[in-house]
Amino acid sequence: MKHSFGSDNHSGAAPEILEAIAEANNDFQVAYGEDDYTKRAIATFKKVLGDSAIPYFVFNGTGANILALKALTNTYNSILCPESAHINVDECGAPEKMTGAKIIPLPPNDGKVTPEVVKKELKGFGFQHHSQPKVLSISQPTELGTLYKPEEIKALADLMHSHNGYLHVDGSRISNAAASLGLPIKEFITDQGVDALSFGGTKNGLLIGEAVVFFKEDLANNFLYIRKQGGQLFSKNRFIAAQFDAFLRDGLNIKLASHSNSMAKYLESELKGIKDVIISRPVETNVVFAIIPEILCKKLMEKHYFYVWDKESGEVRWMCSFNTTKEDIDNFVYDIKSLI
Repeated sequence: MKHSFGSDNHSGAAPEILEAIAEANNDFQVAYGEDDYTKRAIATFKKVLGDSAIPYFVFNGTGANILALKALTNTYNSILCPESAHINVDECGAPEKMTGAKIIPLPPNDGKVTPEVVKKELKGFGFQHHSQPKVLSISQPTELGTLYKPEEIKALADLMHSHNGYLHVDGSRISNAAASLGLPIKEFITDQGVDALSFGGTKNGLLIGEAVVFFKEDLANNFLYIRKQGGQLFSKNRFIAAQFDAFLRDGLNIKLASHSNSMAKYLESELKGIKDVIISRPVETNVVFAIIPEILCKKLMEKHYFYVWDKESGEVRWMCSFNTTKEDIDNFVYDIKSLI
């Protein structure tokens, strides 16, 4: 495969990340997160997210989401989320299996939910026949690449807290959100009352590894055991931690995300005015959604890798990565024009 617009997971690892892994491979270290690299990465996380941040490293995004949610719920609880959320659509029922809690999908607008929509499901408290609402899980950015403003996140956090609940953020592309908003992650996560964050890295240049971050000690108290039972404790944890330290220490995560975001905007600009290509959603991060004719889609897929988002409407998704180039996009757009 040459260049893929299918997913930012299709890209490799950033050179700086590979260098960090190689450096961590030079000596012996204690296992299971008791190493110097993990301690350094935890300190770096606190610089980025604030002193209240308590990070734990895991292998992947699904693991981060389901274990964070498990720490926040009991089996009789329910988890609210947009119906397009990754935990509802793309995690094979793992959140319900691993937490025992019921997933309640909510109707989104451009991938986002509002307090008014959430309020409708905050009911049945104290009624033994009803699952007890406990967590709202949102994605920043959303699965549609759109963004919550800081005040929107605060409103959702305040609403959940007023009902003795929590706000969890799936941040698989959290650095893309920060780059687009032009804000430090702390300002729209920690400062807005988020209780738990799944902090992504592999979609933005890491080889392997994500992090679960809590912002209250009582929520993190038992996570060591939850992570171990969930099969997400890496014996050689230094290789995940070293990546995150390099990723966050000097803003590499924002640099990489800014590039993938800018490539999506470039793709959007090059597509405008092309017959039979309709940009279908706001381009706010590193993804472009478009509606194209079925025959064009089939012919284009013979030359380039991407996904059909909605077969009925003909909507497709084109993702840009930290190593997407203008030349990649120019070739892609040239082929679209040629096929039309």
